[in-house]
Amino acid sequence: MILINLLPHREAARKRRKDNFQATLFASFLIGVAIAGSIYFYFQWRLESQQERINYLRTQITQVNQQIKEIQGLEDEIRILRARQEAVQSLQSNRNLPVYMFNDLVQLLPEGVFLNSIKQSGFNVEIRGSAQSNERVSEVLRNLGAQSPYFAKPVLREIVSGSVEVAPRDFRKVVNFVIVFNLVRPNEAAKKLQ
Repeated sequence: MILINLLPHREAARKRRKDNFQATLFASFLIGVAIAGSIYFYFQWRLESQQERINYLRTQITQVNQQIKEIQGLEDEIRILRARQEAVQSLQSNRNLPVYMFNDLVQLLPEGVFLNSIKQSGFNVEIRGSAQSNERVSEVLRNLGAQSPYFAKPVLREIVSGSVEVAPRDFRKVVNFVIVFNLVRPNEAAKKLQ
């Protein structure tokens, strides 16, 4: 027997195609949402991991900044200690300078020259004294300038004639003088001697 289908097969085929299309469309939609969601979650995960790295780096930077501040504080302390050490060394090297000065003054003063006062201000020294003649004063100047490594730049500031009472009613004519010179530090004087 021959079977004849009188049912509307075109509409059924169209409905099947439409259902297949809708199913494919819905499946594509779900796959698209799944892909978009996975991309979103992937980038969200990357952002979170990057944020964690940034936070880690920030904490490390703050620690390094604290260490830098500590190092700068230590460098300041080292600088202060070095300045103190240099001051102590300077004091140590200069503590014998008055001894050298008096020793050389005794040896460099010619006969007939007497000192009345010695005044030191830092490395500048002023001596006041009396001499029997102007030649003796010039000899003191020559000796201070050339024969001692501890004296530098002697300058005659003042020279005045005067008189001194040697005995009752016995006055002698003298020359009063003021000489100024600079002291040389012992380590620099040692270099001069070599």
